[in-house]
Amino acid sequence: MDRPAPAAPARPPPPLRIVDSITELGTADAGCIAVSGSHGGVSSARYAIAARPWISVFNDAGVGKDAAGIAALALLQHEGLAACTVSHDSARIGDAHSTFDDGIISQVNALARSLGLVPGLPWRDAMARLSQPTGDPR
Repeated sequence: MDRPAPAAPARPPPPLRIVDSITELGTADAGCIAVSGSHGGVSSARYAIAARPWISVFNDAGVGKDAAGIAALALLQHEGLAACTVSHDSARIGDAHSTFDDGIISQVNALARSLGLVPGLPWRDAMARLSQPTGDPR
């Protein structure tokens, strides 16, 4: 009689870093879920690319002229990193705890969308999805 193969052990969720500024991340944070209060502009993308979190969360800062407040999403997508923003109307810019507690996702890159993150989803609900063992593709 054949026995079914044992199930693989569930992976723990990636570590969570809540930082008011994305500049607080370093290379030791690679693979984390980075929830920040930073705008999602080009300068923030540079810090996230250097740190390489599994997913980065920014504030859309009202999106701004030429979509400057969400420019990080495309840059991180190009680097193979998931990223999203929360609406500036839902969370205070510069306050990562406001992002975590009150943020409503406003924009996502394709990698974040592949993880089930969509505009309109409260970040707390997104965090619950990402914390599920099946939601972690590492």
